[in-house]
Amino acid sequence: MKKILYTCLMIAGTLTFSGCDEYLDVNTNPNGPDALLQPELFLPQIQSELAVAIQWDGRFTGFYTQNWAYTSGQSYSLNLHSNPLSDSYAQLWRAIYWSMGYNLSDMIESGLKNEKYDFAGVGYILRAYGWQMLTDYHGPVIVTEAFDSDKRVFNYDDEATVYAEIQRLLALGIEQLERTDGLSPADSGLREADLIYNGDRDKWKKFAYGLLAINAHRLTNKSSYNADEVIGYVDKALSGNQDDASIRFEGTVSANTNFFGPLRGNIGYYRQTKFMVGLLDGTNPELTDPSLIGTDPLEENSEAHLKDPRITAMMAPSPDGQYRGISPIDGINEWSAAEADLVPKNFWNEVGYKGTTPSPQIYFFNNDARFPLMTYAQLQFIKSEAAFLSNKKDVALMAYQEGVKSHMEFAKQFAPDAGLFEARKAVYLESEELFPSTTSELTLSKIMLQKYIATWGWGFFETWSDMRRYHYDIDAAEPVYAGFELPDPLYLSNNGNPAYRARPRYNSEYMWNKDALEVLGAYEEDYHTYETWFSKPE
Repeated sequence: MKKILYTCLMIAGTLTFSGCDEYLDVNTNPNGPDALLQPELFLPQIQSELAVAIQWDGRFTGFYTQNWAYTSGQSYSLNLHSNPLSDSYAQLWRAIYWSMGYNLSDMIESGLKNEKYDFAGVGYILRAYGWQMLTDYHGPVIVTEAFDSDKRVFNYDDEATVYAEIQRLLALGIEQLERTDGLSPADSGLREADLIYNGDRDKWKKFAYGLLAINAHRLTNKSSYNADEVIGYVDKALSGNQDDASIRFEGTVSANTNFFGPLRGNIGYYRQTKFMVGLLDGTNPELTDPSLIGTDPLEENSEAHLKDPRITAMMAPSPDGQYRGISPIDGINEWSAAEADLVPKNFWNEVGYKGTTPSPQIYFFNNDARFPLMTYAQLQFIKSEAAFLSNKKDVALMAYQEGVKSHMEFAKQFAPDAGLFEARKAVYLESEELFPSTTSELTLSKIMLQKYIATWGWGFFETWSDMRRYHYDIDAAEPVYAGFELPDPLYLSNNGNPAYRARPRYNSEYMWNKDALEVLGAYEEDYHTYETWFSKPE
């Protein structure tokens, strides 16, 4: 036995010393292995990072659009449209350039090399989605030079260049997903790795067409805007709620939990706004019907306007059972300590600033709740607006009706009382004011307010882009966002203007990329109020 062991050691030693250089020199890259990992090892984390980044930065965009407000009111500067120098408001920047970054590039390359073309297709689409969210949030961003490893400082691209790159990537994504060679989703590992569509190629193609619709529809203020193109993209995109793109969370520990869940504790000081509640309780000047006063099924509401059935699914009640919102100026300070029962509960349906785990759920604000990234209802309202603007009122009406119905079905899954939801829904859909049956009753304001409801709490960049396209209705003879009012006064450094963009990430840009920022004027105190390209008439 000793002789055998000695012989084996000698052979091992000979191999070791004779091939030492080759054995140790496994990499030409001193920072990592040269061999690409399989693409399925990249995808789940990439998708998760992207979703969390949208939630993270969406919190602050939500202040601008009044999805919600901070409880302290005007003492919280973002309530007043500020955007201070901080990494706190640029998580999406970190995700796109670092968390996804080269990892996404490697996933695409690995997919192509290993004949897992579905991974490459999904990768191109995710990159396009990331660029769309990032440029709509920040304005000019770094795309052309983004992943040039020889550079240490980077020039910014204008938004027109970014929009064109998004279109190019989506075309590549669709092309890869339509390939019939290579491995199937079952064999490639996409089904197991994909947290959004479980490897369904057809749904990913629909998602790509949905993003093309979003990309093209942003340009309503441009002479090049093509409503027919937008409608065509929507018709190729999601075909029902079953196609909604949402990402799943396990909700067991902080790392795999919905960013808006009570375990993470990120939105405990946020409350729904008066504007949002007004859209659902019949007090908004556009979404109201005097004939519905006294028609609510609940006896305690016998003298009030019919409540939108979605109010119990989406909004947090006050301890006294009524639904109220707060203003960006006052926060919860409009109520005294003796009026604590009037203050809206948090989005975990609890009093105070924390939530239990699990919480009594409101909408998708729980640890394991799926978070939407694109929905059928959202796209139907895009189609409705595009058709309305191009005077195709019959198409606009059908898409409006489809958008309202589909979002009601989406919200119903979160309703605490399905019977009450259905009773209210039946009355709501009979109202010509709320749910028009003729084109003469349909208005642009109705379309955009219903879209606001459908994208509330998740479609932050979509809603903010819409409001910027309509310039917050400043000086509008017929406001699109009826009932919406900007804080007055706005943050001092805004010079009287609302926010139009977020600043680039502080740690990567303001510390290391100064020259490029100076070209943009990003060192100016009011840089965040500079109008974005897509919203400018042209």
